[in-house]
Amino acid sequence: MGPKKALTAEEGDDIKKSLDFLSEEISVVKLQQKAIMDLVEEVKALRIQNAEKDRRLVHLESRVAELEQYTRINDVIVTGLRIKPWSYARAVNDDNGGEPGEQEVNSVEQQVAAFLQSKGIEMDCNNIEACHPLPRRDGNDKRAVIMRFISRKHKIALLKQGRKLKGSNVFINEHLTKRNGDIARKARLMKKQGKIQHTWTSNCKVFIKLNGTPEQAKALVIRNIEELEKYE
Repeated sequence: MGPKKALTAEEGDDIKKSLDFLSEEISVVKLQQKAIMDLVEEVKALRIQNAEKDRRLVHLESRVAELEQYTRINDVIVTGLRIKPWSYARAVNDDNGGEPGEQEVNSVEQQVAAFLQSKGIEMDCNNIEACHPLPRRDGNDKRAVIMRFISRKHKIALLKQGRKLKGSNVFINEHLTKRNGDIARKARLMKKQGKIQHTWTSNCKVFIKLNGTPEQAKALVIRNIEELEKYE
């Protein structure tokens, strides 16, 4: 090989310009990479914040549902009983006319109490704080009735006597929120399908008993539909 040809001044300037350009490009790329990494870290932080907010939201929703259910802790719902209309009760009990009021409530309370007592169920009306029928559904003349007791122990005492209504097509149940009512209905369906062994409510909480041996057949509290779906 012959001796290397020396660069001309013009070629040296071109190489220097090229190196300067590459250096600038590398600096720009580094800045872009840093900006990208900063954005990635920001996205990670936002995801963590959103996850925390989601957890707090779920907790708050659960707390609201618990408080809503707690307001019904002393209530029962009586279904399947035909309640005489207010106008009939008013005509019998009050000939003075006027707006519906305490007379209607007392009439419903008296009708429910009379039926339950006719089935041998012990109940003191002095322990009832409120009693009123719910709106009709689908033209059904057997309106559900809510009874609120002055304390939980009186409600529990009534529920324990529910077996005396067997064969009457009248039922006494706890007053569940829509959320817990949906859980209870699904649990009953799963029991019917043989997916679980048993289900019941206590203090307005829904319980299930799993299938299997005594060791496997655990009793569990179900707080949402998602928990229940695990056992389908």
